[in-house]
Amino acid sequence: MRLHPQPSVRIGTVGFVAHVHAFGDDALGDRDAVGLVQALRAGEVSPAELVDAAIARVEAVNPTLNALAYDAFDRARERAGARRPYGGYFDGVPTLVKENVTIAGLPNMRGTDAWEPRPEPADGDFARAYRATGLNFLGTTRMSEFGFSASAEHPRLGAVRNPWNPGYTAGASSSGSGAFVAAGVVPIASANDGGGSIRIPAACNGLVGLKPSRGRLPLDKELRQMPLGIVANGVLTRSVRDTAALYREMERVYRNPKLPPIGDVTGPSTQRLRIAVCTQSIDRDASPEVHELTLKTVALLEELGHRVTVIDNPVPNRFKDDFLLYWGFLAFALVRGGRRTFGPSFDRSRLDNLSLGLEAMAARNLARLPVAIARLARTGRITARLGQTYDVLLTPTLADVTPPVGHLDPTADYQQIMDRLLAWVGFTPLQNATGDPAISLPLAESADGMPVGMMLAATRGHEATLLHLAYELEAARPWPRIQSG
Repeated sequence: MRLHPQPSVRIGTVGFVAHVHAFGDDALGDRDAVGLVQALRAGEVSPAELVDAAIARVEAVNPTLNALAYDAFDRARERAGARRPYGGYFDGVPTLVKENVTIAGLPNMRGTDAWEPRPEPADGDFARAYRATGLNFLGTTRMSEFGFSASAEHPRLGAVRNPWNPGYTAGASSSGSGAFVAAGVVPIASANDGGGSIRIPAACNGLVGLKPSRGRLPLDKELRQMPLGIVANGVLTRSVRDTAALYREMERVYRNPKLPPIGDVTGPSTQRLRIAVCTQSIDRDASPEVHELTLKTVALLEELGHRVTVIDNPVPNRFKDDFLLYWGFLAFALVRGGRRTFGPSFDRSRLDNLSLGLEAMAARNLARLPVAIARLARTGRITARLGQTYDVLLTPTLADVTPPVGHLDPTADYQQIMDRLLAWVGFTPLQNATGDPAISLPLAESADGMPVGMMLAATRGHEATLLHLAYELEAARPWPRIQSG
């Protein structure tokens, strides 16, 4: 187990964009996770070869991307070399896990260095279920501090950089997972989403990122105890079939009886959908460039026979303030309860300005919190009504293109960070409040060659609708490949 805190940038230029990736002629090749399962079953590769290749890829790109938190390489090699298979569809496929997931033997530092690391005694609920699919854990990936920022740029641990161009952010909070999957280190990595933290790195890194319905996948204890369950676990992948296969396999391990099953979604549906499109976020209109890219996705959907209608944003203006206050309350609980939760070494002076600013904002407004939570809990009524007329809502994942590292500098003034953050991520928080599923797909590209995500949302329990549509869009407009620049 080793901490990997400091990056050293090594850039290889492809055209006018600096791509950093690890794809090559090794056991992993350029296969996705389902492709690796097929290769394992055919005897073309072994679990040990896959783990060795993935570790070599981590070591090749991490000095630039700074995406690894802690490694479990020795344990992964031991598991890969075991004579007895561990079982599960993905048995032998290497993966990485977001740092805030509780994993036996590894620290759960949640993107900060504000206390002394200590190994967790046992897997949490999500890690147990994720491991049961057969995936082999190589270690944990970096994230923004407590997941509050949409860019991981820690003042001492450094920034997680985008493999499409290391001058840009990899998004957050599941930034390390997004960077490593995009760079070809592993085909699938865990992520979770409390305000966009699966979908934002998916959009920044050109990946598939599905935030599932509330309760679809298990949560660790501390997340289950939140007053409003805005967080959902999931994964980041390079292909729709990997995401669909993961949810199929997780459903065999953990089944929520309150939700309809997703089942085995293997391709497009023949059903033509009623799709609403909106380019107005809770804070602003999408930038002109992102607006035009969204209209290109609309044109594609219409070419495929779907009915698309432009609508105004149905969310009231107060949603932004309510959601921000709830985020602040989470920071308040973490900061004020830091020594009790993280141990006597907790030092609030080591927290970044965003965490401390959110805590201070919440402290000033605690009297408003019960009303804010109550209103957020009722937000699902808005999308339920929308769902009576439309099957899917299309928006851009983010209101603007991916910014450079430094745009969301956590050492800047709190208000500057918050103003920039809200202006960029105004589309994603809605589904965290409603509990609805939403998927970001890399259907567009900015003028400077960076991926741009488009987000499709449905009502709670209808992930299968999104996956069927995602398969169709992937076939109609295959996403750019970082290794083919």
